Amino acid sequence: MSPVNNLTATTTQELIQYLRVCVTDDRFRKFQAAISLRTRHITLALEDIFQPHNASAVLRSCECFGIQDVHIIENRNKYEVNPDVALGSSKWLNLIRYNGAEDNTRTCLNNLRQQGYRLVATTPHKDDFTPETLPLNQKTALIFGTELAGLSPVALEMADDFIKIPMVGFTESLNISVSAAIFIHALTGRLRSSAIPWQLTAGEQDEIMLAWLTNSIRKSDLIIRNFISKSQMPVPGAE
Repeated sequence: MSPVNNLTATTTQELIQYLRVCVTDDRFRKFQAAISLRTRHITLALEDIFQPHNASAVLRSCECFGIQDVHIIENRNKYEVNPDVALGSSKWLNLIRYNGAEDNTRTCLNNLRQQGYRLVATTPHKDDFTPETLPLNQKTALIFGTELAGLSPVALEMADDFIKIPMVGFTESLNISVSAAIFIHALTGRLRSSAIPWQLTAGEQDEIMLAWLTNSIRKSDLIIRNFISKSQMPVPGAE
């Protein structure tokens, strides 16, 4: 078990201050600036994306535009990240993988719905909404399908709404990484200019800040255990 599991809110804040001396002030300020613009109001669910450069480009767009969580459905294809395309973006995101059920799509979408997300399927074959008209008052999960076949029948059946990018040419659809970037840019821009409370809670910010610091510091696990030892706290998982 990770030594940072089950920490109280106060202890998490103390640990953040303990770890911040291991990074430069400039880097810590960048962390603070980025985390203030992160959101979970919009999230992505990616179903069976199998081309590493597409998968990685989607993560890069999510990180650039402040989407914190990406839900990865692995029914037939394992989601691989190409480091040359992702450029380290995955270390700043929460990747939630679904690969242990018979129907991982249904498991993922049910989980999102239980968290209060409206399920919005991206497809050029429906005429519900565009990035300019989709209502954002409710938490929204954008669902993307495979490069060739699109979304599965299960995903389309479970969707609450549909969204498309209007196009005027002969080509029916865009590459998934391009589509994701267009959707994310448009929707996060609208979200930040609205009165909707889209920011992370203080607790969520602390949780993510701690993860970022942990991922940025060499041998952070030893430093954290030293902090816990000095605080005379039991190390989770220790005998």
